[in-house]
Amino acid sequence: MKSLLIANRGEIAVRVIRTAKEMGLRTIAIYSELDRDARHVAMADEAWNVGGAPAAESYLNRTRILEIARESKAEAVHPGYGFLSENAGFARAVTDAGLVWVGPPASAIEAMGDKITSRRYAEQHGVPTVPGITDPVATVEEVADLAERFGYPVAIKAAHGGGGKGLRVVRSADELGEAFEGARREADAYFGNPEVYVEKYLERPRHVEAQILFDTQGRGVFLGERDCSVQRRHQKLIEETPSPGLTIRQRRGIAKAALAAARSCGYVNAGTVEFLLDQKGEFFFLEMNTRLQVEHTVTEMVTGLDLVEWQIRIAAGEPLTIAEPEPRGHSIEFRINAEDPFRGYLPTPGQVVEWVEPAGPGVRVDSWITAGTVVSQYYDNLMAKLVVWAPTREGAISRGKRALEEFVVRGVATTIPAHLAVLSHVDFIDGVHHTKWMEEAAELGPGSPASAPALPEEEELTKRDVTVEIGGRRFEVSYWAPEPAVTGQPRRRPPRLATAGAAAASDGVVAAPMQGTIVKVHVKAGQAVRAGEPICVLEAMKMENEVTSPNAGEVVDLRVEPGDTVAAGQVLAIIR
Repeated sequence: MKSLLIANRGEIAVRVIRTAKEMGLRTIAIYSELDRDARHVAMADEAWNVGGAPAAESYLNRTRILEIARESKAEAVHPGYGFLSENAGFARAVTDAGLVWVGPPASAIEAMGDKITSRRYAEQHGVPTVPGITDPVATVEEVADLAERFGYPVAIKAAHGGGGKGLRVVRSADELGEAFEGARREADAYFGNPEVYVEKYLERPRHVEAQILFDTQGRGVFLGERDCSVQRRHQKLIEETPSPGLTIRQRRGIAKAALAAARSCGYVNAGTVEFLLDQKGEFFFLEMNTRLQVEHTVTEMVTGLDLVEWQIRIAAGEPLTIAEPEPRGHSIEFRINAEDPFRGYLPTPGQVVEWVEPAGPGVRVDSWITAGTVVSQYYDNLMAKLVVWAPTREGAISRGKRALEEFVVRGVATTIPAHLAVLSHVDFIDGVHHTKWMEEAAELGPGSPASAPALPEEEELTKRDVTVEIGGRRFEVSYWAPEPAVTGQPRRRPPRLATAGAAAASDGVVAAPMQGTIVKVHVKAGQAVRAGEPICVLEAMKMENEVTSPNAGEVVDLRVEPGDTVAAGQVLAIIR
């Protein structure tokens, strides 16, 4: 193998290109119209235009990607994660074209990519699973019957995807209709298949996953576990290894179950088997991700292995020559997303004005951002992964704080304040957090991370920073002030958020909190609504955001319908 096409973008494309170059491979990048000047494009040996800005026209365009592979004389394809990485049809098309697929066989992707089939495989090979069914449900009535059997709460989950997409938690019968419809709609939008299934929802579990490698000769190795319990909207925010509080018995049980799950489908290459650990300490199979994980970095930090290198070596037919490693020290990864933790983690697409990455001992940053980069609504909002290592967990937490405080990002809001709040919380320090912890902790709930600024309600203010010297000592000062008025024009007062995840303005004006697409409208013109009642669902950066009414009244003006693209601040409706 002498050349590799990377069928992805962003930080994972940069990550793969770096290892491929170290291995002496010719690297071939693809890019959409929006990504012409992206970092991965500049780093690759050659780059090819794959299509328009929407992912369906570019990074999901299987036909065009295979054309580029043929025209560039690529010998192998690495899919990264997301996009086509878990698409069995694409994996099969790559191998049918005579190319090397850097990933598991299409049959393994099919077996584990379907959540229902994966449960069956896991159960047949003695892997414990969460109580649930192994058949898709077609009606709300079926869901209601299953909820009665298992008891509330239950989870309605996409059968053909993961990552929190197509997932709805139902706690009572009156939530069933909307949850069933929403899960099916999101599953169809993200995975091209609306099928969903039902399982018991575990309260306050830990999310622990196992990293495995299998070669083409059938030898597998467990590379340790990762704890991914710090989440919001079922999306991971912080990951670490080793998992705090995990006993040797639990670790060995998870390792055995993960290897059994992988063997059940003839797995090859790098993969991750995810488990939920309940409050009694028992673990249950959740799903298998048939690709490289975002958080593979922490495993690399404690094992000294390059997982991308091993992916490529295994794909080239090389046997595994490593034994199960003993973890050295502790590593934590922080996902630096373009989201505003002070506004319910709303996505914040826009242009990055300033970008200064931290450095120093035990600090790694995987990113694709430079000053001037535009974070687009069309793609995932992950800007960078800050990864730290130290000999102990306590040391890793301290190093994480230092590195986060060094990280400078201006132009878009990021999750950095939320990370700092988590690291200072006694529950995280003691390792007793769980997957619902961020939503339940008062200091960390939506819209209220630690140190959230108290702003006047009458007008929108903008944070400003200035450097001053007093008595020869330098100080960094932050303050909030109104946007300056444009000459000859009154100062605009953009709508403020009334609640996390919703956009609202004074005088009953409901405005879009960000640029995105309207996927559902809940109301009609003339309809009476209550304060906080959903008006519509806006999708941006792969996330659905419910927009609610700021007050009770009548919908006197409704300006959007499903499929409309809206700009940040655009009026969606007026409630009188």
